[in-house]
Amino acid sequence: MAAVLDSVRAFFAPSTFTLDLENAGDVVARENLLDRAMGPDRRKKSSEKLRQGRVPAEGLALVARDRAGHVIGTVRLWNVEAGVDRETRPVDALLLGPLAIDPAYEGKGIGSALMRAAIMEAKKRGHGAILLVGDAPYYERFGFFAAKTRHLVMPGPFQRERFLALELKEGWLDSAAGMIVASGRKLAQPPIAKAA
Repeated sequence: MAAVLDSVRAFFAPSTFTLDLENAGDVVARENLLDRAMGPDRRKKSSEKLRQGRVPAEGLALVARDRAGHVIGTVRLWNVEAGVDRETRPVDALLLGPLAIDPAYEGKGIGSALMRAAIMEAKKRGHGAILLVGDAPYYERFGFFAAKTRHLVMPGPFQRERFLALELKEGWLDSAAGMIVASGRKLAQPPIAKAA
């Protein structure tokens, strides 16, 4: 991961922000950032249903930090099954989101840096495709297009033109069809205290 972050850092102005793997100490800052950037309804989205109770894909939870080390950007990728293929085998993929930047830091290339680092790391780890729900004009510059998701559906309501995919391995989604379902590791549940 360090090599990926270093190559992305070299592309952007490193004095403005740094990229890092998310750590346990970032959780509260990340959640506060998501609330500010995405508003109170962010937990009602179809994508959130796929993330609920799950852990992000290994090595694919990234943050951007300002010079003081505060979290000013975040992106996570999650393991999902993108329907099934012609032999009805699950098609493994990643779901990207949310990508969020502190409103005070928008327009400084932080979102692009996080996207490039996440895509590069996912490819390096051997993943075949990344799905997301977002604004096509923004994500098309990273190679995400709605044509790749034409036979796939999200759980719950979603806008077809905003459901996009990037193949990291050519043809990965060619025969994928059906519902996107969560497949990543579940969050560890605290033990339930038994009554005496």
